[in-house]
Amino acid sequence: MDLMQTLRERAAARPMRVAFPEGDNETMMRAVRELADAGLAECVLVGDGAELARLASERGVSLDGIEVVDIADEAANAACCERYLAHPDCKYKPKGAARRMTRPLERALIMQVLGDVDVMFAGIANATGDIILAGQTIVGLADGVETISSCGIAQVPGWSGGEGGLIGFGDSAVCVDPDASELASIACASCDTVAALTGWDVRCALLSHSTDGSMDNALVDKVRAARDIANERRPDLKIDGEFQFDAAVRADVAAKKVHRESDVAGRANLLIWPDINVGNIGVKIIQTLTGADAYGPMLQGFKKIVCDCSRSAPVSEIVGNVVMSCVRAQALAGEGQA
Repeated sequence: MDLMQTLRERAAARPMRVAFPEGDNETMMRAVRELADAGLAECVLVGDGAELARLASERGVSLDGIEVVDIADEAANAACCERYLAHPDCKYKPKGAARRMTRPLERALIMQVLGDVDVMFAGIANATGDIILAGQTIVGLADGVETISSCGIAQVPGWSGGEGGLIGFGDSAVCVDPDASELASIACASCDTVAALTGWDVRCALLSHSTDGSMDNALVDKVRAARDIANERRPDLKIDGEFQFDAAVRADVAAKKVHRESDVAGRANLLIWPDINVGNIGVKIIQTLTGADAYGPMLQGFKKIVCDCSRSAPVSEIVGNVVMSCVRAQALAGEGQA
């Protein structure tokens, strides 16, 4: 069974509530319909109720079994605003909070804060930067996290390394040039994300052009410092480096290059890139040369599961990303691996 099929079964076993503030987009609406029909999530459209109904009818998409939060309903807006203002995580004064009741993205995030939904999923109409900024402001960062980042998983055909041919990676999409502390934060968050999705004993390698002191320069110093910071913050995690790619995933290479005890060297199932150049290029090399399926990237580091998809994402990709988000939300709620 492949990774996505396993995740679909886990999502269907305990459907999570997902808010979609872009349900007026046809692709997103059709993805929501597919998710609801398959029992993969409890879907909540956030937007103008009359307009959503009109668009659904025009497109021949039934909204049966899909909850609609109508931002034009003044009484419902006022009730939600009152609840939010009483919440300790409310960031706004009354007028500011009231304005955000009629903005789909922000309303969906406020619903997360209030516990009305488990996941917020957007990106086909909202820019990634806008989603991250709104998520940081309204939902906030998880404890011990100092930067939002991203993580993904690749399924590499014909390869037995990593975890049965699967390998996690981060960050390939958000942090451009993280410093040592931010790199440590990416490593810790990625460990949690991959563990939540897979249940693995995560072995996280911080990658470099150097292995265990073979080079000595500022780029290597950053990776070594990130390792030390990550180990101090999260001694429960297996994070090590600095390793070149081959020393991270091949036991025979690690045996020659790493002359100390390591739970990770030669056995890594999660790779942390030193910057976005390496990350973006690395993932595309893996996909292009091996035909690997790459799942993600998934935003991480928020208190709740806040998700962003590509603006060109087809229905199938949106469904897959929502499934992964729901499994992560299960873990966050104590329903799966932490």
